Amino acid sequence: MAYTITPLSEHTGAEIRGLDLAKPVDPETRAALNRAFATHHVVVARDQKYEPADFMRAVQLWGELQPHDKKDHHIPGFPEMYYVSNEEFIGTRRLIPGETFHTDHSNHPAPPKATILYPVALPTSGGDTQYVNMHRAYDELPEAMKRRIDGLKAVHVYLSKYSPRPLTPLNQESLNALPPAGIHPLVRVHPDNGRKALFLNPVRIESIVGMPDDEALDLVAELMTHATQPKYEYRHQWRYGDMVMWDNRSVMHKANPDYDMNQRRYLYRLMLKGEPPIPVSLAA
Repeated sequence: MAYTITPLSEHTGAEIRGLDLAKPVDPETRAALNRAFATHHVVVARDQKYEPADFMRAVQLWGELQPHDKKDHHIPGFPEMYYVSNEEFIGTRRLIPGETFHTDHSNHPAPPKATILYPVALPTSGGDTQYVNMHRAYDELPEAMKRRIDGLKAVHVYLSKYSPRPLTPLNQESLNALPPAGIHPLVRVHPDNGRKALFLNPVRIESIVGMPDDEALDLVAELMTHATQPKYEYRHQWRYGDMVMWDNRSVMHKANPDYDMNQRRYLYRLMLKGEPPIPVSLAA
């Protein structure tokens, strides 16, 4: 197959052109796509045309589907497929899913490897998704901070009492399916590229093991301020036909509510199964 994979920034993001990922690809192409994901952390497949079944088939080039926590927020007939919408409210407050930097489903003992979006309806402008490279952020920490955090673990719950934003409440089915809290290293080693990365999520981190909460909150805030600097960012401007997949093990992301809320923003969302984060102490 004639296709191209082109970097979108110096450190994060690659654009795939020339492939219809809803159709079968050969083993060599599949291997190249997986290498690109491990290297670039965010991949953008352009000019895709998907119905839900096509989207599900395409993303499984990179792995096995991971269920979502919200069991009532799925596409009819496709329980594995969630949706992202700007049409929900908590009371009178409009909910913008993902409007602060985070990594998905970090409350799970084995958080998802990847999240993938495909747009059905987009505003005429705005609504970008920002990604920050957590490998780069870790690499550029002071050595003293690296020594401080390399062995620390954080407790991730569905919704931390310290979360900077609300989440929609879970129904009883979803509550019953929630896993126990995830206890994960602040620094994890990527299983495919071998690099260290910060693993942060203020929406879910409720404590750091062995540390008073006020000290833990200050540390997370300091690391977040460092990790979300513009120099670590790739900002994606959405187009129809984009399938965007990002690595929850090496980037954080956020959605932007900087558009006309009278315009609908609606995207299909899938995730791929991951593995328990590898701490620095266990890395080869």
